[in-house]
Amino acid sequence: MAALPFSATSFHSTFTCFNYKARNPNLFFLKKSSSFTFSRRKFFIKSVASDQRQDLKEEGQITEEASLDTFVLDSASIASSIKYHSEFTPSFAPEHFELPKAFKATAESVRDSLIINWNATYAYYEKINVKQAYYLSMEYLQGRALLNAIGNLELTGAYAEALKKLGHNLEDVAREFLADQEPDAALGNGGLGPTLNYPAWGYGLRYKFGLFKQYITKDGQEEVAENWLEIGNPWEIVRNDVSYPVKFYGEVISGPEGIKEWVGGEDITAVAYDVPIPGYKSKTTINLRLWSTKVAPEKFDLSAFNAGDHAKAYSAMKNAEKICYILYPGDESLEGKTLRLKQQYTLCSASLQDIIARYERRSGEFLNWEIFPEKVAVQMNDTHPTLCIPELIRILIDVKGLSWEQAWNITQRTVAYTNHTVLPEALEKWSLELMEKLLPRLVEIIKMIDEELIQTIIDKYGTEDLDLLQEKLKQMRILDNIELPESVAEMIAQPEKSSVEAIESTEEDDVSDEETEPTAEEDELEEEEIEEKNEVPPIIEPDPKLPKLVRMANLCVAGGYAVNGVAEIHSEIVKNEVFNDFYEMWPEKFQNKTNGVTPRRWILFCNPDLSKIITKWTGSEGWVVNTEKLVTLRKFADNEDLQSEWREAKRRNKVKVASFLREKTGYIVNPEAMFDVQVKRIHEYKRQLLNIMGIVYRYKKMKEMSHEERKASFVPRVCIFGGKAFATYVQAKRIVKFITDVGATVNHDPEIGDLLKVVFVPDYNVSVAEMLIPGSELSQHISSLANTLFQLFSTAGMEASGTSNMKFAMNGCILIGTLDGANVEIRQEVGEDNFFLFGAEAHEIAGLRKERAEGKFVPDPRFEEVKAYVRSGVFGPYNYEELMGSLEGNEGYGRADYFLVGKDFPSYIECQDQVDEAYRDQKRWTKMSILNTAGSYKFSSDRTIHEYARDIWRIDPVVLP
Repeated sequence: MAALPFSATSFHSTFTCFNYKARNPNLFFLKKSSSFTFSRRKFFIKSVASDQRQDLKEEGQITEEASLDTFVLDSASIASSIKYHSEFTPSFAPEHFELPKAFKATAESVRDSLIINWNATYAYYEKINVKQAYYLSMEYLQGRALLNAIGNLELTGAYAEALKKLGHNLEDVAREFLADQEPDAALGNGGLGPTLNYPAWGYGLRYKFGLFKQYITKDGQEEVAENWLEIGNPWEIVRNDVSYPVKFYGEVISGPEGIKEWVGGEDITAVAYDVPIPGYKSKTTINLRLWSTKVAPEKFDLSAFNAGDHAKAYSAMKNAEKICYILYPGDESLEGKTLRLKQQYTLCSASLQDIIARYERRSGEFLNWEIFPEKVAVQMNDTHPTLCIPELIRILIDVKGLSWEQAWNITQRTVAYTNHTVLPEALEKWSLELMEKLLPRLVEIIKMIDEELIQTIIDKYGTEDLDLLQEKLKQMRILDNIELPESVAEMIAQPEKSSVEAIESTEEDDVSDEETEPTAEEDELEEEEIEEKNEVPPIIEPDPKLPKLVRMANLCVAGGYAVNGVAEIHSEIVKNEVFNDFYEMWPEKFQNKTNGVTPRRWILFCNPDLSKIITKWTGSEGWVVNTEKLVTLRKFADNEDLQSEWREAKRRNKVKVASFLREKTGYIVNPEAMFDVQVKRIHEYKRQLLNIMGIVYRYKKMKEMSHEERKASFVPRVCIFGGKAFATYVQAKRIVKFITDVGATVNHDPEIGDLLKVVFVPDYNVSVAEMLIPGSELSQHISSLANTLFQLFSTAGMEASGTSNMKFAMNGCILIGTLDGANVEIRQEVGEDNFFLFGAEAHEIAGLRKERAEGKFVPDPRFEEVKAYVRSGVFGPYNYEELMGSLEGNEGYGRADYFLVGKDFPSYIECQDQVDEAYRDQKRWTKMSILNTAGSYKFSSDRTIHEYARDIWRIDPVVLP
């Protein structure tokens, strides 16, 4: 048991706060007190912006000498700060200073610096009234924050030394996996980056239990609630004074002068929790504001509670709180769908109310709504925040008193949309009936937007070609399977000139002096001609058998000023297929913004050995903020000294991975084997099934050989899987079970030994990725086609926004994959010879689909061999008929090998032979690895954010003075 080596009595215990010049209610600074020690003051003074230090000097809060920039935050002052927090802001018993307590106190010490920088950033943005971007996402990929924050503040050495004085190691405090000192923030995927000094904030929900914690048992994946908030989150700051009302259900009534009022229903309150996000070597500290939901205390029914009806007593509280229980609750039931929609509206409504309040405060007496888009850019990350569009209009009309025309115009200039995938489940469609009950005022607004869109379509295409118009309306309308508005239907039904009038006019012109009586046959033909000319084909007749839906992606495109994909191939699909009708009408809206990842977290902090090598061979640490400097490595790729250092760094990382795998799974693996990794969400289109089927083939071939033949034929491999299957996705959970069963058999086969291991890492998250990626040598990005609506897509068509391939490439890991998402661009940058490519290509897909449907597809004998081997029971008693059956047949739900596993299997295993061949030549393999890191320069999130800022948000960097 560790005890602190010195007392904290010399440190202050009476910090108080005061409102700094009363200029900003959110800006606080530490008040001078007699116990404010010199080392602590150095920390405080160094962190305060220069103009604020001057004001503090004038007010007598600090002296001229104390304000000099010569002060630095040293290990002694850090140790004192940690000690202070361990005693005066404790979450643990005072007797000992074990790892959990050390982590919490260290994090709170770091947070002090972040808050000071956050306050300075926020105050400066307020002062200059800068245009700000606001990023709304249902999920964020934060990972553990301690090492990232310390590294960004350039205090890693100082904190390491301070903790050593206190009896601990920084690495143990920050990354103690078994102790779980800092569980990953259970907020899903997505990210923010403040290093470039752009004025931006993030908004999300503060999920109490996250997605879920994954356990691997004999039955496969089991889910339990996350516990990331169990001991509190040291990084978050609750803002009890920042809260907004959010309404559900009720009805809409017309008030004075036709003003709409949404009344009755269910009211909750969204409360802000702020998480400061520091930039690298920058004072700029931006904010991630997360909303938690509650109701007022009076909603607790005390009478019902005392009467014993406890469920009734707290039902209102639970209904509000459960909105922020978990990320992506199951939506098979009506209750699940309702909860998801509540989550989305809570995020949008609370965030927009906050944004508007900030705009009004900054504008002061010069409030002008017309310039709102010149000060605010709202980025919707995928379709989940789509309700931003009608909600912004609602606030502007119902609360601020603007007209429809003003509100619609402002919204269209404020909101932008990032499309992440063309999978059907991602292009959300909500039941109109559900939305009318839950959000009645927003549905009224959505119907008005739909009418505006219809009019725009008619203006573009006219009413002469009704077949064309019908097709455009069918594809582009926001409301699906819903009759046209009466005004529009009447306009389309009116011919420009009556056919009867036209015929009569012609008859008058042709009349002759000699009149003849028409025959009965001529009369009948004339009537048919008139009827034919007057006939108007029906325009979108609703099908009573189908549900009425609101298409959220169409609403995003119609209501926003920019639409972007997240990889070049994906953006082309968005333009040419998914939203082609919109692209034809508004080509200027559509852009590409290839995703990126931060080199700070994904090389510098998680792979220090490789970072030192890169710095040495590129000549400086400049690559950390300018990844184009990584290209310098290309000219040294054949250098034997670099290759030797490179291999040694990889070997050390593999040793760490081997130790981690043993700790997490119990399996012992050989660090000298190739580490082959596929870590991502478990989904049929991600094709973990193709990977494990390839491993089964490899295992079967090994079993058919002698010991000597095996060693000569195969490179030793450790095949590592990780990822979560959605709790209700049965087929994905079968794949997890299959992988673990194969592992259990292979890993205990004495004939195979270290030649092949299969390991599934439970509960994959950012921290696990930070451990696995630096030690990975081959990474699998083998996704497939997944949408019958777009049969021209390649196997690359569905993986739009994945960034794990970028993280692996940055760390010198070689990729095997299809032309999928960013794989296309990575292959271009690292070189075709340094990427293992397999699989069907775009121009083949339509023919392959047709071939399968007609029963002409002939599976490779090796594929049939593997299926028979699985069915033989070699991997245990579990019945894999449903899984194997999905790869067979020509049509039907859950059949016909929808994701082309059988088609690509022979190409895949032959490509794996090429991998073995390359790995045997370690000089060649190391060169390929170096060139992957060198070619990853393009995939920095810095570049991505620059492009968003320049092309979509139209904001400039703001450097704090």
